[in-house]
Amino acid sequence: MNRKRRSPLLSIGPRVRKSPYYEATLRHGAKAFTIYNHMYMPTSYTDPVTEYRSLIEDVTIWDVACQRQVEISGPDAVEFLQFLTPRDVRKCRVGTCRYLVITDRDGGIINDAVLLRLGERQFWLSPGDGDALLWIMGVAASSGLDVRIAEPDVSPLQLQGPKSPRVAHALFGDWVLELPYYHLQETTLDGIPLVVSRSGWSGELGYELYLRDSQFGDRLWERVMEVGRACRIAPIAPSTIRSIEGRLLSYRSDITQADNPYELGLGRLVDLDKPGDFIGREALERISAHRAERQLVGIEIDGAALEEPNEGFWPVLGDGNSIGHVTRCAFSPRLERNIGFANVPAGLAAIGTELLVQTSTGERQAKVCETPWIAAQTTIPRQLAD
Repeated sequence: MNRKRRSPLLSIGPRVRKSPYYEATLRHGAKAFTIYNHMYMPTSYTDPVTEYRSLIEDVTIWDVACQRQVEISGPDAVEFLQFLTPRDVRKCRVGTCRYLVITDRDGGIINDAVLLRLGERQFWLSPGDGDALLWIMGVAASSGLDVRIAEPDVSPLQLQGPKSPRVAHALFGDWVLELPYYHLQETTLDGIPLVVSRSGWSGELGYELYLRDSQFGDRLWERVMEVGRACRIAPIAPSTIRSIEGRLLSYRSDITQADNPYELGLGRLVDLDKPGDFIGREALERISAHRAERQLVGIEIDGAALEEPNEGFWPVLGDGNSIGHVTRCAFSPRLERNIGFANVPAGLAAIGTELLVQTSTGERQAKVCETPWIAAQTTIPRQLAD
């Protein structure tokens, strides 16, 4: 008999930072946390399916203050960013955002991040889990460029779900409905300084509220909850199910330093024709000229619904040996299928290829399929915008 294993407890102490929303999350039912960028992040309030339903049907609030911003400013900020990432950041205008990767000299991905351009020479990088700040400070120290690197007092709060525009409109007014996807606006809410962007990691309509002064964390949380009650707002953790459905990748799971952008289907983030050098250019030019040796593919796993996401990488087997691994997987209630991602040799990446996966409960058949299963929602419906 397979018995469900009890998850270990996470001790809370002063060594790991608490977000400015930490006390509010406890009041609103947070019952499990993880450590992300050296900060506690809630991972559960109710259960994954209940939280998923709130996300795809109503509106949700997430404490993601653990996305510690890296501020890059100074006279040479643009030149520095051009060297830091393969993407051409000159195309990121003031008031807009861009998704990008930061690569090492072998083309491996140090981190993925959303770049926000607040001014001609002021940028924020909102990274995944990893010491992006230390890497960027190290690059800056030896760059010879006039650039300042800092971690500002900025704490993101995500407002995600199909009803998020209604809540945002009640909070900020008409302009927030007119804000294009991946654009940002500096503003205040009852004296609370914010940057609001039309972005998020949910696959649903949403906004990110970048709090610019941590002393207002509790006040901002409760203000959003108060306005959101009419739309059945619920606090949740980032949804593994919905992120997989929308092919939203996760650093340290789907993306690691051992991977290059071409293996992950992120070649669009590499601008080899942009002027000047950047870290990893030579390696990425070489990889681009040849077929990537591995590919991150979408898979559907046969059998009964997976009760929980995989705690570690599950082996993909070939001739009795591990030839790849499942990065993340989950059961999708909407699709009624087990879905996920697998990192496999390029020769096994074609749609329809049969795979054998070693799960926590035994071997299961799987098949390579097209992704995303459910595309990200980016357009606010006219009835909300009118």
